[in-house]
Order: sequence, then structure tokens, then C-alpha cells
Amino acid sequence: MPVIPEPRPASKACLPGIRSQGIALAGFLGLSALAWVLSSVPIILNSNGWYAASLKAPWMPPSWMFRTTWMLLYAGVAAAAWLVWRKGRLSGRTLAGYVVQLLLNTAWPATFFALYPMLGVVALWAAFAVICGLTATLGFLVLRFGLVDAAAGYLVLPYFSWLVFSASLNLYSALYN
Repeated sequence: MPVIPEPRPASKACLPGIRSQGIALAGFLGLSALAWVLSSVPIILNSNGWYAASLKAPWMPPSWMFRTTWMLLYAGVAAAAWLVWRKGRLSGRTLAGYVVQLLLNTAWPATFFALYPMLGVVALWAAFAVICGLTATLGFLVLRFGLVDAAAGYLVLPYFSWLVFSASLNLYSALYN
């Protein structure tokens, strides 16, 4: 009688195959790129309008710096999510946090730039609430991702720091415009 080997239980520590990992990384980067593109539309449409004439914080960096910085930070969050996904831990509240940050990332420029012509300073305060929610979400992701993979947590930290800085710029705009 032939010997049938017993099936080995699947180990949770097993990583997905290299092809799956590449596709997943491309997917996470693609989601971040989509959020970046969608976020750029209201900025591009309004940066030469009301925003050009608005009062800006004295610590405001040059405008070219924002697109580049946001793109790099989005890529860092995508890589962090991928690292957590590779370990099978991008689920439940962690996945919800990741999705919420993508949505809030897209909502902030629309609120700050696109709604200002219609709502005035109310839009700037609403955008401040959005960026505060986004910052809290990133703080949550730093903790959740960091528990799964230290590198993933570290990849999110620069974004968290940039959001605190960006929130200060938003607050200045709300107070002085």
C-alpha cells in the first residue's frame, strides 16, 4: 500500500510567493499613486486662484516641495502596508486604518482647496478637522504597523511628522484668512 504523507499545516510565517509580492507591492503603490493624483487635482485647479492670494505661514516651504514630498510619503505608506500584508496582518482595524488614511488623504485637498471658494474660512477649518483625523489615523498606523514589522512602523513616521507640520500650515491659514 502506498504511503500517503500527512499534510503539513500551513505556517502563518510563510511569505507569499515572489510574484504575488510583486503584484501586491504594485497594487499598494498604485493605490497611493491614485490617491496622489486625485489629491493633486483640486490643488492644481486652485493654486493660482484664491490660494495664491491667501496669507501663508512664515514657515511655509516652497510649493514645488509639496508634490515631491507627498509622493514620497505616499510611497512610504504603500511600502509599509505591503510589509504588513506580506506577514498576513493587513486585516481588520489595521486594514480599515489604511483605507481611511487613503480616503482622508484624498479628502483633505478637496476640502482645503476646492471648497474654499464656496465656503470661505469654514472650508479651512473643515480641512483642519480632516488633517487632524488623518494625523490620528497615521499615528494609529505607526503603532499597528510597527507591532507587525518595525520597518513598516518607521516608514510611516516621516508621513506622520509631515502631517503635524502640514496641520500647522492649515491652522495658520484658518486663523489668518
